[in-house]
Amino acid sequence: MDGKKGDLIALASIPLIMTLGNSMLIPILPEIARKLKVGSFQVSMLITVYAIVAIILIPIAGYLSDRFGRKTVIIPSLIITGLGGALCGVAPWFGEGISVYWIILAGRFLQGIGAAGAFPIVIPLVGDMFENEEDVSKSLGLIETSNTFGKVLSPILGAALGAWLWYLPFLTIPVLCLISLLLVIFLVKSPKRKEKDSSLRAFLGDVKDVLKEKGRWLYAIFAIGGICMFLLFGVLFYLSEQLETKHHLKGVMKGLVLAIPLAALCLASYITGKKIGKNKVLMKWASVVGMVLSTGSLVGISMFNNIYFVISCLIVCGAGVGIVLPCTDTLITEGIEKEQRGTITSLYSSMRFIGVSLGPPVVSLLIQTRHMTMFIVIAAVSLIAVILILLAIRPSKEPEREPSARRHAIHQP
Repeated sequence: MDGKKGDLIALASIPLIMTLGNSMLIPILPEIARKLKVGSFQVSMLITVYAIVAIILIPIAGYLSDRFGRKTVIIPSLIITGLGGALCGVAPWFGEGISVYWIILAGRFLQGIGAAGAFPIVIPLVGDMFENEEDVSKSLGLIETSNTFGKVLSPILGAALGAWLWYLPFLTIPVLCLISLLLVIFLVKSPKRKEKDSSLRAFLGDVKDVLKEKGRWLYAIFAIGGICMFLLFGVLFYLSEQLETKHHLKGVMKGLVLAIPLAALCLASYITGKKIGKNKVLMKWASVVGMVLSTGSLVGISMFNNIYFVISCLIVCGAGVGIVLPCTDTLITEGIEKEQRGTITSLYSSMRFIGVSLGPPVVSLLIQTRHMTMFIVIAAVSLIAVILILLAIRPSKEPEREPSARRHAIHQP
């Protein structure tokens, strides 16, 4: 792992930048709506169009990375993301109102295309880089930490930049993408790829065989990843709404409060990635503990509506999700052969994006119900993840396996 530090630094920059490029907009959406004279639904589409495009294209990007190489997909994806951000950033220079809105929406569409081939391809690339499973789990923990650190930084940085100039967060995206692009070009060395039949029919046949053989635990991990993101973005949307409407916190101060549970998630991801090693049984039970913590904290919030208690419980919830993500990343990466890894992990990434997309709108509907009802429903969703982990994920108890047998480390009963 020591010889791959440069590669990991470059790859860790990608989830950081992709997260900043999307989440920095959340605290300034009301300001964007005022400047462009559009409604809340229209401005929310700046987030939604990005996610929808990414969800659709991530599996395609995964297939292309399996066939042509990870780096070959990541580099143009970073360029497209930067161009999309630049288009959004310069749009206010050439007009105002609804015409600028449509240009920015087009730029966000481009960003979604780029996002599909960037962060989701990092996960299988890290799996390709190492033969030792412990190195894979530590490295994926670092990648998740970088992703989460982007979420911690986003509300603070977005609010600060937006207070200076409302479209400045857009203009930072091409700069950040250029930095990441140079790091990837010069520091990331693509692992050697095996030569095999690369026809689409053969490839789809292999993927179908993988899903048939390992579907039980793969589908469970897909669902768990989506649930984790649903919980995270749903409760953050709730907290953001409460801070502004009931406690009158806005701007950087609001961003700082939102960053608290995300910081707990970041720390938990980092520690978990370092501790789980290659012990898949430990990964399973760490995931159970993480989801139980999240479920319990959400039940706690349902009983008390005091803002300090809510934030304390959300810290626990964030830490729980932070424990789960490095475990599921490693389980799915080490359980699949390199030739199908890009496509399978891209399906997992798509489910995470679906969770991101569903969290805020579902919670916005639940807010109209009683406080207890809303959080009991969210806690029930979290409990589903606990059940899935217990019933569907059955890792091998063997401590060591030969490299050729690693793909069978998680098996059907």
